[in-house]
Amino acid sequence: MTIQIPSLKLASGYDMPLVGFGIWKVPRETCADQVYNAIKLGYRYIDGAWDYQNSKEAGEGVRRAISEGLVKREDLFITSKLWNNYHKREHAFEMAKLELEAWGVGYFDLFLIHFPISLEFIPFDELRWPCFWTDAAQTKVTPLSKVPISETWKALEDMVQTPENPAGFVRSIGVSNFQSQLVTDVLSYAKIPVSVLQIEHHPYLTQPGLTKMAQENNIAVTGYSSFGPQSFLELNNKDAINAKSLFEVDVVKSIAEKYGKTPSQVLLRWNTQRNVIVIPKSNNVDRLKQNLESVTFDLSDDEIKQISALNKGLRFNDPDAFGFPIFA
Repeated sequence: MTIQIPSLKLASGYDMPLVGFGIWKVPRETCADQVYNAIKLGYRYIDGAWDYQNSKEAGEGVRRAISEGLVKREDLFITSKLWNNYHKREHAFEMAKLELEAWGVGYFDLFLIHFPISLEFIPFDELRWPCFWTDAAQTKVTPLSKVPISETWKALEDMVQTPENPAGFVRSIGVSNFQSQLVTDVLSYAKIPVSVLQIEHHPYLTQPGLTKMAQENNIAVTGYSSFGPQSFLELNNKDAINAKSLFEVDVVKSIAEKYGKTPSQVLLRWNTQRNVIVIPKSNNVDRLKQNLESVTFDLSDDEIKQISALNKGLRFNDPDAFGFPIFA
């Protein structure tokens, strides 16, 4: 039986599922199948980005599910993100349209500014290392470019389809990896609402003030890396390697045992019960199903507080490693 996933009503008026399938680090060679399998299991939200380099394959999985009658396009919620080299208005449009073409899904349900970092433009036909690097050896960091967030945000607003802008190809827009002051800045000039803020969010990094600020301004919060260090072990992140797995923390284990659930399900429910959207990835179909089933039980208020008390401000995804201290 397909699990019914609750949704949040965005400021744009559209509904966004509380549990999605994130495709960061999903290999190209398996991405189409994984996205297809996720949809077959009941996922309706797929979270991607230009930077992940697997949009074409993800789109193939989506289109296969649609062609087989598993879903209609309007049943799905698909997110992508604007990468750092394309913050200037004309480059933002060019990248967004190429990304949409790669997905082949007609429109994006949500399009985010991936980081508040504007880097020097790299033409698309030369884009081989879409991170912070200009070379394959990863020895040269791409220089910063002087493009204000206000220009980039205005470009996203002009992508939104409205009665006044029927040529638009995006339904909702938002930001990712922004801190409170920068979100406040965008709110001061936004003509189309900021629908979503996507941030690193797990019990080691709860960011309560930022989360509260966003939700009080009717901005839905999506938390990535819900399992904390687990997402960064394969990247040889030293902080992740040295951190205790959240799956092994006593409070998480004991709560999981109490409810007959897995630690990962407890961590996901800790998020969604607080109206934080989650986008876990898994290469295993059984775990994909378990992640969806995380909405089928409730934690007590005290249990949520116990998990939140694990907070130690431990961030694993920090561009300061590349010379961009946006969280300083």
